Amino acid sequence: MKPFDDREMNDPFAVLDRPEILQFVFYPRRVPLREPGLKGARHLLFPVEEGVRIGCRLYEAAKEAPLIIYFHGNGEIVTDYDDIAPLYTQRGINLLVTDYRGYGFSDGRPTLSQTLKDAHRLFDLIKEYTLKEELSPFPFLMGRSLGSLCAIEVAKGHQEEISGLIVESGSATNFRYLLSRWGLIPYHHPLWEEGRGFFNKEKIAEVTVPTLIIHAERDSLIPLEEAKVLYERSGAKDKRLVIIPDADHNDLILRGRELYFEEIDAFIHRHKRGDPRS
Repeated sequence: MKPFDDREMNDPFAVLDRPEILQFVFYPRRVPLREPGLKGARHLLFPVEEGVRIGCRLYEAAKEAPLIIYFHGNGEIVTDYDDIAPLYTQRGINLLVTDYRGYGFSDGRPTLSQTLKDAHRLFDLIKEYTLKEELSPFPFLMGRSLGSLCAIEVAKGHQEEISGLIVESGSATNFRYLLSRWGLIPYHHPLWEEGRGFFNKEKIAEVTVPTLIIHAERDSLIPLEEAKVLYERSGAKDKRLVIIPDADHNDLILRGRELYFEEIDAFIHRHKRGDPRS
């Protein structure tokens, strides 16, 4: 890997958007645009810029139900949630899963910096959509793994418009551990200097809405210690860390389904904000 220039040292995303790093961060899969076969599900396309639409899927329990806007992990696409979504809707929770550029039936190619910009634009467009469809005007934001970057980023900038934040398998240091383990950026490289507002752990310190952090006890990709840092640094007075026993990064629901959904259900229904339109 070539040395970092001055511009890259001043902008960590200039490094993280290098092609040799992006191939480790994103694993896009494309699927044809088809109507979902699941009852209560519909696909949505939101134009984040000219010529680029991001695909989403809404799983609706009821118009008045609380809503989660969900940013998924790097190896997933929205259609993967057809099997998981009923576990939300049967608890009276609407779930809207978003893709990234180049994923599913979305346009474009993903980069980390553009993904965060798209997340803000998606949030604004989804808010317009929920207003038109008379869905919950105060959604919860949820991010899993890679999606934690989007959820925390958007939560920081839209706190008055959301009910709370859920982080699953999130990284406190934006995958510093993984990138060093893969030999891409040394763990103690100056690029990782704190204080520029780049890390999740810095951003979450500014998030004061109720926050739930869920992590696997034996996560081999993003160590449990990162979840503990996010919890400690969170600016929320009402915050909770839930550890799924004996689970790894990709089997939290398999290993701890009952605990996982009990915690989400309790968090959502405790902190949902009322609809000012009613």
